Amino acid sequence: MSRTLRWLKPRGVARSWLVSGFDLAAVTCCWCAAYLLRFNFAVPADFVRHGLLSLVWVLPIHAAMFRAFGLYKGMWVFASLPDLARIVRAVGVATALVIAIATFAHGNTPIPRSVLVAFPVFLMVMMGGARAMYRAWREHRLYGALAAAGRPALLIGAGEAGVNVMRQLRRAGEWRLVGILDDNPSKHGREMMGLRVHGCVDELEHWARELKAQHAIVAMPSASAETRKRILALCLKAGVHALMVPTLAEMMHADRRRSSDKWAFREVSMEDLLGRDAVAIDCPNIDGMLGGRSVLVTGAGGSIGSELCRQIALFRPGQIIAYEANEYALYRLIEEFSCRFPEVPLIPVAGDVRDALWLDETFARYTPSLVFHAAAYKHVPLMEDDNAWQAMSNNVLGTWRVAKAAATHRVPKFVMISTDKAVNPTNVMGASKRLAEMVCQTVQAETTTTAFCSVRFGNVLGSTGSVVPKFQEQIAAGGPVTVTHPEITRYFMSIPEASQLVLQAASMGKGGEIFVLDMGEPVKIANLARDMIRLSGSSEEEIRVEFTGLRPGEKLFEELLADAEHSLPTHHEKLRIAQARAADPAVVEEVLAWLRASRIPSPAEIKRELRRWVPEYGPAQRPALQVVAGSAKTPRAVGS
Repeated sequence: MSRTLRWLKPRGVARSWLVSGFDLAAVTCCWCAAYLLRFNFAVPADFVRHGLLSLVWVLPIHAAMFRAFGLYKGMWVFASLPDLARIVRAVGVATALVIAIATFAHGNTPIPRSVLVAFPVFLMVMMGGARAMYRAWREHRLYGALAAAGRPALLIGAGEAGVNVMRQLRRAGEWRLVGILDDNPSKHGREMMGLRVHGCVDELEHWARELKAQHAIVAMPSASAETRKRILALCLKAGVHALMVPTLAEMMHADRRRSSDKWAFREVSMEDLLGRDAVAIDCPNIDGMLGGRSVLVTGAGGSIGSELCRQIALFRPGQIIAYEANEYALYRLIEEFSCRFPEVPLIPVAGDVRDALWLDETFARYTPSLVFHAAAYKHVPLMEDDNAWQAMSNNVLGTWRVAKAAATHRVPKFVMISTDKAVNPTNVMGASKRLAEMVCQTVQAETTTTAFCSVRFGNVLGSTGSVVPKFQEQIAAGGPVTVTHPEITRYFMSIPEASQLVLQAASMGKGGEIFVLDMGEPVKIANLARDMIRLSGSSEEEIRVEFTGLRPGEKLFEELLADAEHSLPTHHEKLRIAQARAADPAVVEEVLAWLRASRIPSPAEIKRELRRWVPEYGPAQRPALQVVAGSAKTPRAVGS
């Protein structure tokens, strides 16, 4: 029996002819209705006969036009404005043909003009209305029960994105929208697809409590980052779990494998809480720098290096030489590129930046036109004492050897990734990066064929060793979340944003510059930890924040410009040029000779020499903490 029912169910060509039959029946009904209306339901016999005979050629004309205009390509359950437009065009052309024939071959009994006017109006209403009613019935039948059983949520944003969200949720069944909030006063009190716009977003806490909604879907992809940040702060205050519709920039740069699902929701990210708008970069200039060129990236498997490779791949370079000491990181990058950027040649080179012979071979073999030097040891406490020599060797000697290879092989441009910790450094890592900047300045003075520049920026969200992944792990384990000091602040930027600005700086560099990125406002780490706890759906009573005291080499506040420096603006609002102290070639040569010696000095000796080579370097004065019941008392300064 079930097989018989499936056979009888209309599908494919059969369904198309069934719909065509309905439309032709509609033509007949509307034609007769127009005659009845014209003669007040008392049609003379001659006109009855002539009207019915006219259907012999009126029906084929309409059937042909309906097919010609593609009325049967769509599905009634998805009928929308384009389908209505096709109906209007088909009926309009068919009516024009009917009028032409009726005018030149009307015989003794003409077709009344009022019939020719009323008939197409009746037909468009009947055909369009039937499709709309069918879609409404199917949606109610298929999705009504599911929507009623979903989790209650507020929709924030009564624009086009909000409408798309409502349509998607009707099919999902997981969520049940209970109301809409929007800051446009003209929409308050109105309804969208049966849902009322209750008020503005500032009333979120009231309406979440009134409508018993524990979730909010933020459907404002074109809103500014500051607006999204304000809405998320309201969600956190109200204890509402927020989900985001991707921004327009995220939709444009989405992975091609997910491009068809552009309205999928995502969890709130730390980038949303930073409240920073998408970076605008000079794409034509960068494309001219990268398109079709050979680009070498050192540290290509790291957080910044791998993202640089991704951003470079968008500009279709001739090839990317990924130079990386970590074998597994290199393998992961190869696997990712084979899926995401199969058209971009990625050449994996396993190597250490201190290996001068291998560097020379790599530059000679692949002749890069641009070098991004991202390889570095960057974890401050790890590099402070026992590994201080490795930090100096890798960050300073490694930079010199990559820079010399670039100059020897006449690479047009060299960009070194620096850090805000190179400004008034209080740790070995920061001092080593300041020396690396001085190395680039010194090599620049020795060559006219390569333009060297450095780019400073602060912490990047989600990079290896940063606080965000650490906090996420601690929250997943149930806490506590450890913060070094209640007053510690850091500058933060997303990895894609930092990488895009590095490309922008590279396109602007003429040689010798130290670019400083606009990192926005500094973020208090304790507040970041509390926001992440609330975003996870927990409270501070459930997951505590504990203060552990500053670690070796850390300071409370990071700086992007040293005290004795000033900066110059560029044509890009998020990039400035730091006027740093000029490098002394004699000092740089002394440092390099010391690093090439066959003796490994002690951490104390390294720090003593750093004070001489980098005058602005000074070990941090670490405030002590007295923690009572999870809170920190007023700190006092002690020596490190």
